[in-house]
Amino acid sequence: MNKLRELFSDTLIYGISSVLARFINYLLVPLHTGVFNTAQYGIMGLVYAAIAFLNVLFTFGMESAYLRYAEDRKQAPHVFKTLQISLLLFASFLCLILYFLMPWLLPVMSLGGDVAGIYLIMLGILWFDTLSIIPMAELRLTRRAWLYATLKTVNVLINIALNFYLILGLGLGIEAVFLANLAASFVMTILVWMFTADLLKGSFKNEWVKTAFTFGWPFVPSGIGFVINETLDRFLLNAMDPANTERLYGQGVTPEDVVGIYNACYKLAVFMLLLVQMYRMAWQPFFMRHAKDVQSKKLFGQAFIWYNVFSAMVFMAVALFREQIVAIRIPGTESTLIHSDYWGGLDIVPFLLLAYWFHGWYINFSSGVFIKEKTRIFYKITLMGAVITIIMNLLLIPYLGMVGSAIATMISYGSMATALGLYSKKVMEVPYRLPESFVLMVILAGLVFSEPWFRGFIEGEFLIKGVILLAGLAVTSLYMWRFIRMD
Repeated sequence: MNKLRELFSDTLIYGISSVLARFINYLLVPLHTGVFNTAQYGIMGLVYAAIAFLNVLFTFGMESAYLRYAEDRKQAPHVFKTLQISLLLFASFLCLILYFLMPWLLPVMSLGGDVAGIYLIMLGILWFDTLSIIPMAELRLTRRAWLYATLKTVNVLINIALNFYLILGLGLGIEAVFLANLAASFVMTILVWMFTADLLKGSFKNEWVKTAFTFGWPFVPSGIGFVINETLDRFLLNAMDPANTERLYGQGVTPEDVVGIYNACYKLAVFMLLLVQMYRMAWQPFFMRHAKDVQSKKLFGQAFIWYNVFSAMVFMAVALFREQIVAIRIPGTESTLIHSDYWGGLDIVPFLLLAYWFHGWYINFSSGVFIKEKTRIFYKITLMGAVITIIMNLLLIPYLGMVGSAIATMISYGSMATALGLYSKKVMEVPYRLPESFVLMVILAGLVFSEPWFRGFIEGEFLIKGVILLAGLAVTSLYMWRFIRMD
């Protein structure tokens, strides 16, 4: 249990910074949805989707490679310097290529006229973010979680402050969002370089270039697959037939409006994504440190049970009270957390929460594959997920619109988690108790989606939600106590 406390401790530290950062960052949601119309917010979503996609190409799996090979602290300075210089050259080369492709890529992100400059700002964000990835991985590997958390918080505070100043103070448009992001990325990159500068005393070694890129390249198609799952829906929704858009959402609603509404409501899934991200930050270094422990398999199985318990609580709270969450008023203003113009997409939230819950499963199952260096399976599974995402979006969007995209995301993540779980079991036998964990997810999802049915028997919206929440907590408690006592 002491080792699990170590995992929980690191997760909590990453979580505090992430929760604080997300909470502060959420101040941008009422700002952006209150100042910009749904079409402008849709353009922002498309650009950030492009950043997420390109970030996979820029980093080329080097974060995972560094965590794998810098574990040997004698070699860490050499690995650090080699990968940092390699990424500097690689990122600069990619920026140059993307600059020449600018005329063809601008229309894809609906950038034109006075907002075309956002494209160049985007390249700057990508360049600085790439050069901070290895130093930030070093902080995670050496368990300097508080420093990591502080730098992330500084990044968010700068971003928030500049958003308010540039938008409300100077009256800039959506380009202000990306200028603030660029400045924040610049400052964080400089700071993390300062804290890890001593590792640059190592030597650049060609053998580490080959070793790291051999290990890391499968993460590129793997990352592209994940980005397709995360972002392609925006582009496919943006490509909807305008006539079909009006049929589903009313006269005058454009595909850009749909993307904006979808992008805003997608923000509610951040609560589950936050749990998954902070768990991932602690999980990767944790399972590498304990890979050779005699009880490692049992330890990993216990971690999976606890992950499901916390995921279940987040799912129930957000899925049940999503209408109340978006209606929270910002103190001192008349604004709500998300402007009411965007509330029409709230039905997507439970499906996206389930998708990220499955994503956490995928992260848990990656331990054995990572330890045994069978990482090539990642790109095969994620590309499979990407194909599922594309097919399901094309099939469902014409009939269900935004909900169709959310269902496609859930199916894709569920398929990937299942496939990696089955493969991981062959590589490293871990007692994950998958059937029981899946049943837990199905029961809780059934409770949430059955809320309209409860209205026929119970009066009062909050009473209904309370009954469903208590039932969900009871089921989760039975799941937890059964397996914790067995271990």
